Amino acid sequence: MNPAPMIAIVDDDDGVRTSLSSLLRSLGHEVRTYGSAVAFLEDADAGDPGCLITDMQMPRMTGAQLLDALAEAGRRFPVIVMTAYPSDTTRDRVLASGAFAYLVKPMDGPTLARCIVAALERGEGNHTFV
Repeated sequence: MNPAPMIAIVDDDDGVRTSLSSLLRSLGHEVRTYGSAVAFLEDADAGDPGCLITDMQMPRMTGAQLLDALAEAGRRFPVIVMTAYPSDTTRDRVLASGAFAYLVKPMDGPTLARCIVAALERGEGNHTFV
């Protein structure tokens, strides 16, 4: 049996990282957490995750800037962007930049779980889960 793909969580809020990590571990995933986009990018030993979940609004580097940095580096894996401050402009920008999905906080566990399953199956196109 193959191990579940590793999910990386990037969020500057400790509580969000802890709750998402607990949820994903309960679903059988290996999880790595990062307090910033910079910390994720600097963790060269970790390798690419099966899926990345990132907050949009973070100090030093936003989720959108993280998407751009990943694309520039040629790193490709599904990225789910979360935000507590949704806007059509932000949604359109991150989806155009290659995000797999755009989620509005707070989201419920089943919605996030469905989104991760779809991302890991590398479904076609972009998705907005509300």
